[in-house]
Amino acid sequence: MTTIEHDLPYWIAFSRVPTVGRVRIGLLEERFGSLRAAWEASGSELGSSGLTPAVVSAIEQVRRVVEPESELEQVRKADVTVLTWHDSDYPRLFRNIDDPPPILYVRGTLQPDNEVRATIVGTRSPTPYGKEVTRQLASGLAESGVAVVSGLARGIDGVAHDAALKAGGRTVAIIGSGLDVVYPPEHRSLFERILGNGAVLSEYPLGSKPDAQHFPRRNRLLSGLSAATVVIEAGLKSGARLTVRSALEQNREVLCVPGSIYSPESELTNALIQEGAKLVMGVEDVLEELHVSGAPRQEPLPGIAADTEEEARLLDVLTHEPQHIDDLSRSTGIPITQASSTLAVMEIKGSALQVGRMNYIRARTASVS
Repeated sequence: MTTIEHDLPYWIAFSRVPTVGRVRIGLLEERFGSLRAAWEASGSELGSSGLTPAVVSAIEQVRRVVEPESELEQVRKADVTVLTWHDSDYPRLFRNIDDPPPILYVRGTLQPDNEVRATIVGTRSPTPYGKEVTRQLASGLAESGVAVVSGLARGIDGVAHDAALKAGGRTVAIIGSGLDVVYPPEHRSLFERILGNGAVLSEYPLGSKPDAQHFPRRNRLLSGLSAATVVIEAGLKSGARLTVRSALEQNREVLCVPGSIYSPESELTNALIQEGAKLVMGVEDVLEELHVSGAPRQEPLPGIAADTEEEARLLDVLTHEPQHIDDLSRSTGIPITQASSTLAVMEIKGSALQVGRMNYIRARTASVS
């Protein structure tokens, strides 16, 4: 079934009424046969349908300032596709959650339901370790044909989207504002890149600000669009805990990356692992839950083995755990200035990688002679 074209403007118009959601949309459809008929109904008719006086008043206030056909025109000018739960392109996985959004606003390309997706969430203030794990998992998923879903937020979300795109994969962002309001604003470029090889979704109409109450509701869609949710670094009070709760309620898999017992950013993930969440040691653990064959293994690139004694000593102590240059200098006996210049050369050659604040790791392509 597909939303009748002449009814679509009224779906958009009703999405402007904050108090009209899944239950009341269903009620209006059942009582009036279409949302166009409901929009044109009198206040007394709306009241007799079972809506409370407060909801009727809210609808009447919006009707005084919103013109449905004009709303549809604005959406089309913004290059936004509108899907209702009657449309065949509406995600099947959303139909199976307790609170499916009646309407979805989409920019970019939302693939059919046979696309395999994994959601990645976590703190907005990740450690270098969290960033690097996110890069490796997101790129590995992308290389295996899995679309990475996240929320476009600062921190883990942004790193996940960026890594998936750089690996040549698809990524889907679900945001808590209108599709013409990019939040955070510094992710404008990332937003545009996602449109080139993915999609951005929202249940909120154009112009909607990133209200604090939108994000907890958005989290049910982050977990709902994927078969599995991966949590990478999250404190006990992190919004990721709401996504995890939704995932469990939706019968989705929850996987967590372990972290240091001393790190506040790993308190939630470590606690969830204690409670039975699957521990993630690498992308293969996520792919196993998704029933997807593993990512192609990267072979060491030629010509990046250690060419000097200093490079060999640094490669001998570098691991996939970030280490500060001061610690590397102490453990190798190489003076700071010489360690800095050597690491800079190693970054160019691809054998080392700085992951922020002068912390370094061994690149996946590094080899030792």
